Amino acid sequence: MKRLVQAALAAVALGLVSPATAQTTLKVGSTPTGIPFTFLDTKTNTIQGVMVDVITAVGREAGFAVQVEPLQFSTLIAALTAKKIDIISAAMFITPARKEVIDFSEPVYTYGEALIVPKADGRDYAAFADLKGETVGAQVGTAFVEPLKKSGLFPEVKIYDTIPDVLRDVNSGRLKAGFADGPILAYNLKQGLFPNVRLVESYKPTVVGSVGIGLRKDDAALKAKIDAGLAKIKESGELARILEKWGLKPSVNPS
Repeated sequence: MKRLVQAALAAVALGLVSPATAQTTLKVGSTPTGIPFTFLDTKTNTIQGVMVDVITAVGREAGFAVQVEPLQFSTLIAALTAKKIDIISAAMFITPARKEVIDFSEPVYTYGEALIVPKADGRDYAAFADLKGETVGAQVGTAFVEPLKKSGLFPEVKIYDTIPDVLRDVNSGRLKAGFADGPILAYNLKQGLFPNVRLVESYKPTVVGSVGIGLRKDDAALKAKIDAGLAKIKESGELARILEKWGLKPSVNPS
């Protein structure tokens, strides 16, 4: 046994055993309903998507492996601060309110909210004000909820657990309009699962933000490693290839 241990140590020293075997594995919180950023692949029963590919690539550069944990979007920050997970990698905007509680990496991808309405509604809406007096919906915990409520334009802003829930109510005619992450809405509609929903091309987003990787405020060393890894995959073009793989335009990616 002693000889086996010595041989194993010698193999590591000589580089004959992959360093990955000695890597730290970090728990990454992601959501099962944010396609193409994160989603549950029912064929493999694993979380996949842009942000899974990104954190895996960043981890490779930074020297850690990842274990993806499926969580609802609204529970991600609480899970991070409670140390149930080590990192958040999902479609989460870097906002001042969130930065009071957690830290973020440099930006990964930038976009705004989009508007969906029933396909039978052909009006060219451009802003919140065009829907004054209507009941609208958004996903709980997203950066779009407060601006909708604070606008004072809507008698009710319905809050939904997931974006597919918003899509279903618009599709069935139970909801006049829904607001959510533009790329997620576009990807869902391309799948043809909500045939009675229309993405309003004339709409101009009110809330434009950047998705970042979330970390605890006391993890400065980890943040530095993640930022360095993110810079490497941006420079090499790997981030652009990941975005393209999932149908997102690399040109929107912040430099």
